[in-house]
Amino acid sequence: MSGTLYGVGVGPGDPELMTVKTWRLISTAKVIAYLAANGGESTARAIAEPFIAEDAEELVINMPMRVDPDAGQAIYDKGAESIAAHLLAGTDVVMLCEGDPFFYGSFMYVFERLANRFKTIVVPGVTSISASAAEMGQPLCARNDVLKILPATLDEQQLRKELATAQAAAIIKVGRHFGKVKEVLRSLDLERRATAISYATQEQQIIQPIAEITDDTLPYFTTIIVKA
Repeated sequence: MSGTLYGVGVGPGDPELMTVKTWRLISTAKVIAYLAANGGESTARAIAEPFIAEDAEELVINMPMRVDPDAGQAIYDKGAESIAAHLLAGTDVVMLCEGDPFFYGSFMYVFERLANRFKTIVVPGVTSISASAAEMGQPLCARNDVLKILPATLDEQQLRKELATAQAAAIIKVGRHFGKVKEVLRSLDLERRATAISYATQEQQIIQPIAEITDDTLPYFTTIIVKA
């Protein structure tokens, strides 16, 4: 029999925010897979590290950042086949994913390559948006409010259009796009209603009102919450 592929969300950074099911799967896994950016450390692995068995085999999918789409697809193809080799041998594989696997998660690209061939179980995780709101002590939305989740990678015109009609918004993937985001918020008179949080729930967490930030870039793992 083939092994089972588990896509597990390890949450935003604090290992204690991991679900019990994810902890159990990681701590008993024979094979652990994860993405690593530019050959460096994997954030997902760093979160899960306290629970990874010493004898677990680790499959590293090295993903250069800002890679062109075709090259990125080829890397996912290669990584999925490495995972498939273990599954065909009857070994379960646990793939780590920051936040939640199906919320802008890297696991979905492996899922679409392997779920039709192997039994696949997805375990949800705490998203960066939920964690950010909790750390800020700021509800995301209430009653009939509509929350918009917007990638900062959107072009300026689209971002302005979406924010202009938003009752509440969470902006993710901020990083080098922060200058553009701040200018859009300022133009819509939303700057003083917006707060940025970088590395939510981690030791280096920083919470800053947008109006007080002078830089044009922020860490990639930054979420901006715009109050309703």
